[in-house]
Amino acid sequence: MRTVITGRAGPAPAGILGTGSYLPEREVGNDDVGRPAGVDHEWILGRTGIRTRRWAAPTEATSDLAATAGSRALEQAGLTAADIDLIVVATSTPDHPQPPTATLVQAKLGATGATAFDLNAVCSGFVFALGTAERFLAGREGSRALVIGADVYSRILNPTDRRTTILFGDGAGAVVAGAVPHGSGVLAHRLISNGDHADLIGVPGGGSRAPLTVDAITAGDQYFTMKGRAVRDYVATHVPGLVRQFLADSGVDPAQVRHVVPHQANGRMLDDLAADLGLPQAIVHRTVDRFGNTGAASVPITLDAAVRAGQIERGELVLLVAFGGGMAVGMSLVRW
Repeated sequence: MRTVITGRAGPAPAGILGTGSYLPEREVGNDDVGRPAGVDHEWILGRTGIRTRRWAAPTEATSDLAATAGSRALEQAGLTAADIDLIVVATSTPDHPQPPTATLVQAKLGATGATAFDLNAVCSGFVFALGTAERFLAGREGSRALVIGADVYSRILNPTDRRTTILFGDGAGAVVAGAVPHGSGVLAHRLISNGDHADLIGVPGGGSRAPLTVDAITAGDQYFTMKGRAVRDYVATHVPGLVRQFLADSGVDPAQVRHVVPHQANGRMLDDLAADLGLPQAIVHRTVDRFGNTGAASVPITLDAAVRAGQIERGELVLLVAFGGGMAVGMSLVRW
């Protein structure tokens, strides 16, 4: 079944007040991940466009990355944790099955007045979380939300599986959302889920369907799996058309979009997607070559990089587009 949710900001529009990100210090090169999988730097670079990625230290968990990114977003926005009413953490690699990672982030930041919960839409999670937060803020004058995408995929990768281990890095990105002047901010969202393709991406073991037993761990059911070719075909078949329809329904000429911040799935996939989107004036922002695929963190990390480099100017239209397991596609249109 496909579910579509479309929203427009109400009388008090919500927008992005600040961005932040955090990448772990440990840099992992292609030869490091390729050797156990039987491939080398050139093979990985040619197929993915990835040169390096960051992996979390043994002492770092998803909440640690998320809290640091959130703190940096708050600092850029000129706010403190006490100013936040909502924390949403988009992740598919939580610290624990329970409690929500967002509550751990709340405690680390000291945001005692904030409602906190997690959201899992895999690599689309940040855009789904931003849409959820924007709806929360609508009509709540003075409220602010901290929206974070964070993942530590290095803990669930099979080092011998070249379809996955070469792609993923760890990281977190965040935005502070709150009231902005009329004519700016979040203009529209569209969130799409297609459960008929839920088998393309996942972690087989560890849930109520298949608890992790000794036999399951021996079989490798704790590892992330992906049908790479089928995922790429899904994106190529669905995403460009969904973007065109989303812009048309939002009353936006594709030539008006100046920036696209896509999920950093794979550099070669982004090459194809950029060519198919039909956005002639848009810069397609990338961090995949430096950080790999950071799951739900990839869109906010890439957005933060563009903002801090001064590449996005006031009044420009920014399209956020993500796709991931489920399968799920999320799009947000923001007037900066």
